[in-house]
Amino acid sequence: MKAARMSEEDVAKFCLALPGAREDYKWGGVRVFSIAGNKMFALQNLRGESLAFKVDKDLFLGHCDRPGIHPAPYLARAQWIIMATPYPLGAQELQALLQRSHQLVVRKLPKRTQVGLLL
Repeated sequence: MKAARMSEEDVAKFCLALPGAREDYKWGGVRVFSIAGNKMFALQNLRGESLAFKVDKDLFLGHCDRPGIHPAPYLARAQWIIMATPYPLGAQELQALLQRSHQLVVRKLPKRTQVGLLL
């Protein structure tokens, strides 16, 4: 049995449900999910062609070895990965990775800003 997959809109709804998350549209066609004003944790191409987000430093290369997942252009040095649609991960795994991306960014914020954003 195949794992359930998320659509582009499912991903957007999930990202926006995370504590403090908001969205902007930048760079002529990128949907940016961020916290604390401008700290990005996920990017979605407006045409729904790709999704990029931050992963744990020690897991970055392992993710990039998986089919359909690559280092994100311009953001790979910050351990961001990118994948095209349909996303190569099941809904449960993708949600866990998006939530982890959110938390990795939250943990870089000043302690007083982290309050209410940690899961």
